[in-house]
Amino acid sequence: MVTRRSLGWPITLGVVMIVLLIVLTIGWIVVNVASFQATNRGVYVAILAVGTVFLVLVLVGVVLYLLLAIKAINLNQRQSNFIDSVTHELKSPIASLKLYLQTLDRHKISDEQRSDFHRFMLEDLQRLDHMIDHMLDAARLDQKPQEVELEDVDLSEVLTKCARLVTQHYRQSEDIIRLELQPAIVTGRSVDVEILFRNLIDNAVKYSGEKPLVEIESRLTSRETVVVRVKDNGPGIPLQYRRKIFARFFRVGDELERSQKGTGLGLFIVRTLVRRMRGKVSVRGRQSQPGTIFEVELPGKSPKPTDKKLGSPVQDSAVAARKVG
Repeated sequence: MVTRRSLGWPITLGVVMIVLLIVLTIGWIVVNVASFQATNRGVYVAILAVGTVFLVLVLVGVVLYLLLAIKAINLNQRQSNFIDSVTHELKSPIASLKLYLQTLDRHKISDEQRSDFHRFMLEDLQRLDHMIDHMLDAARLDQKPQEVELEDVDLSEVLTKCARLVTQHYRQSEDIIRLELQPAIVTGRSVDVEILFRNLIDNAVKYSGEKPLVEIESRLTSRETVVVRVKDNGPGIPLQYRRKIFARFFRVGDELERSQKGTGLGLFIVRTLVRRMRGKVSVRGRQSQPGTIFEVELPGKSPKPTDKKLGSPVQDSAVAARKVG
């Protein structure tokens, strides 16, 4: 879902620039008339100073307007990429489903082939369902949580669940994701926390190498902050794109030439949810090997030993290192 930006600020800026230009023109005429008639040079200097200030304001307005125009052009390009992506993501599985259904309807096939067709059609439906969920997640970002919706969320439990769901979605072994988690509690809507880390882990698996290997670790700091790092073994993200990847609809390269398809909304959702939870997210490359590290910092705390939701008591310094599942 595309959020339409308000035109109020560009229109206001344009009107202010026009008014300044009119005032500057009138002032320039007054100055020229006064230069012939004025006997008080102080008045002349004052009028000239005011005109200079107006000229500087006009120049600042022009620069701001140019920046807004560039931003609008970039957004338009990303929206075009988004439309190309969604069109492809919708058309491919629909065409595939149509072909399988026509084959089942017009030809006699073996039970084994029929079973394969059913499996392929289910995969296409899951692909469509995944894309629609992604777009709905982006649409829900406009709905800020109410205070009554906030709760204490077991971060280790959420990370484990997200890792399991992602491996199931990509039909990968659970061994491709390694978890090293320190028990921690974050405050927010459980659905938001799940969406946040599901997107990060989904990206890590999707853009990993031929043999995906994703490492997820979480640590509590002394500042009542929990740090989660998601590491993959993919080709990495070029330095010039690391700030841009969190923008709405942004994807590196030409939409129709990518091997991995998507909507360009995943990392935008991640950044929005992290900011909503008063945290921050950053990205960097791995030093010793190819890959990318996404780091999320959120306000967090250690779970209480008597918290029934977390099961058996845990020591503050304990680290739960385990694989998915």
